[in-house]
Amino acid sequence: MSSPAPTSPDLSEKSKKYDRQIRLWGDHGQKLLENSKVCLINATALGTELLKSLVLPGIGSFTIVDGEKVTEEDLGSNFFLDTDCLGLSRAQVATQCLLELNPDVRGDYIDESPEHVMAHTQDFFNKFTVVIATALPEKTLIPLSKHLWDSGVPLVVCRSIGFMGYIRLQVKEHTVIESHPDNSKPDLRLLTPWPDLQEYLESINVAKLDQKTRSHTPALVILYYYLKKYKDSHNGNVPKTRTEKEVLKKMIRESPTPDENGIKTLEENFTEAIHSVNYCFGDNGIPEHVQKILSDDCCLNLTQKSSPFWVMTAALKEFVLAEGDLPIQGSLPDMAADTLSYVTLQQLYHKQAQSQAEVVYRRASQILNVLGLPQETITESEVKLFCKHARELHVIRGSCIAYEYERTGLDLSSYLEDSDSLIFYYVILRGLERFIGEFNTYPGQFEDQVEPDVSKLKNIIGKLLSDWSCSHILSDEKVLEVCRYGGAELHSVSAILGGCAAHEVIKLITHQYKPLNNVFVYNAITSTSATFCL
Repeated sequence: MSSPAPTSPDLSEKSKKYDRQIRLWGDHGQKLLENSKVCLINATALGTELLKSLVLPGIGSFTIVDGEKVTEEDLGSNFFLDTDCLGLSRAQVATQCLLELNPDVRGDYIDESPEHVMAHTQDFFNKFTVVIATALPEKTLIPLSKHLWDSGVPLVVCRSIGFMGYIRLQVKEHTVIESHPDNSKPDLRLLTPWPDLQEYLESINVAKLDQKTRSHTPALVILYYYLKKYKDSHNGNVPKTRTEKEVLKKMIRESPTPDENGIKTLEENFTEAIHSVNYCFGDNGIPEHVQKILSDDCCLNLTQKSSPFWVMTAALKEFVLAEGDLPIQGSLPDMAADTLSYVTLQQLYHKQAQSQAEVVYRRASQILNVLGLPQETITESEVKLFCKHARELHVIRGSCIAYEYERTGLDLSSYLEDSDSLIFYYVILRGLERFIGEFNTYPGQFEDQVEPDVSKLKNIIGKLLSDWSCSHILSDEKVLEVCRYGGAELHSVSAILGGCAAHEVIKLITHQYKPLNNVFVYNAITSTSATFCL
């Protein structure tokens, strides 16, 4: 069946262009992406690869801040640059190349160092949705980190050198409505059906259905019927243990009536009902992470500065206190059934979800009125989406990079106990950044300085570990490996790391999927990666 033609030709072309990603984060996620403003500091190979992966899906606009000129080293690592670019502004050339990838995206550049921009335009970075920094010296990163932390703007810091690299996310508070869990359970409320659903389910006597009707009855109806029979024979209790659930499965399995040849046939819908016993009627309750959100101080003490998320959460809390559970999702899994029966069930769930979302929306509107905020701060469609995914809500509160760099009590001992842990490479790269700050060059950048630089870098790393109260000693081999790179980027490594970082930026922009918290380390030699929370 072909899709109906949309009313707008422009919308049609855009839907076709972004069809695959819209399937991942929906029209509302795409809209957030198209309204976003991204800033990239330093158009390195990693920076341009990262930005490429944001331009292609259609971010609204980007600005590159980079005061460097294109060098021979850039030509060897950056896919977007060629010999004609040598000596030109790296920010300008990268912007022009990236804009060719997607005409929907706007781009601009500032041919000045980030230090100059920060010194002369204090609030420049505040206007962006996300700021991305690559190959940024520690002395510049620390004040930038503090400024963005105070402003509430997410910061993504990346570095790629040789066969290794890392990503570090800084977010003060990030709220997620659609986390897209891998193992979500259908929200069917068979143990506590509302009146309309209960009336419909109890109107069907599965045992007395004729063969044709029986084979087209939704598994949900079958499951409810035999669950009720089980409860009647077990003092009203529901099956909880594996053994008890096997009893219910056996009741469904033995339900078919033998045909004239004495053969029992278990239809597809009955098989579905048996498979659903393990998860379809269990009392999901309110997940622990959602309970914490409902008890969060930001939910209990709203102000005019409270985000729409916390206003909706406060309205949701009142709904839960009144109803004893979260709003129903309002969707059904696919089932083997005739169209009429399935649509009837679907409408019952949809109607209940709509009704509950309206209750939450009215309460959210009342809260906005009390706070003196405009009613358009929260739309009804936003509340419906919020209620539908109420079980998936997550709040992530990160840490400030500057505090991590400045404090001396960073606890890495548990990570460093494993000699093969990739945290060692993060420590080395942290030492590398400090080395650059002290000597204004990469270790090993000059061939005759590799051995002396190994000693210098090892001393810096040793001091870092000492500041963190760690007694571990890094092997010369690992430090030598970094010095041998001489600060060089490999395009293939930067491409992989840039794609990973772009995923995290999209999560931050769309408020979907849980982002990294908060360090990702990649080792291309062994093709391994690891995440750490520092």
